Amino acid sequence: MAGFAKKAIRDSFIKLLNERPLSQITVRDIVDACGVNRNTFYYYFQDIPQLVETIINEDANRVIQEHPSIESVEDCLNAAIRFALENRKAVLHIYHSINRDIYEQYQWRVCEHAVTTYVDGILAGRTVAEPDRKLMIDYLKCMCFGFVVGWLETGMQEGIQSRFHRICELKRGDLDAMITRCEKK
Repeated sequence: MAGFAKKAIRDSFIKLLNERPLSQITVRDIVDACGVNRNTFYYYFQDIPQLVETIINEDANRVIQEHPSIESVEDCLNAAIRFALENRKAVLHIYHSINRDIYEQYQWRVCEHAVTTYVDGILAGRTVAEPDRKLMIDYLKCMCFGFVVGWLETGMQEGIQSRFHRICELKRGDLDAMITRCEKK
């Protein structure tokens, strides 16, 4: 029963967030939507910002677990934007709220995991100094994160995946060239 109540609160909140801005959602709205009382809400969550943070952290953990390997930079982006594509309005409502930093931290964490997994897979069996490895990860993480934030800033316009695919086509070989230069040191 306990897990059910927490999941009901989470699901009801996401549903409400897909309907209206975060600033217009109250604890009363959430508990009315899921059929639990206020005490049950406060048993699991201190307040709505903590609920937002919990949902985002749970999703980040889910994305990380579902992507133990990443085959391309495109896969990194797809992992980072999956929740946003599934919950477009909810994400925009969080992004344009005072809790924006929580969502940005989530994106940063997911991008970091995806890019680190990808780079470590590419570097397997190659000799690259740790500072260079970290630099490559930072470069790709910033590119991926920047692309996602730019997309959010424009209201999540259609076509992010095709645009990112095109960028990857244009930059194809860059990472291999970086690795080769690092190995020559």
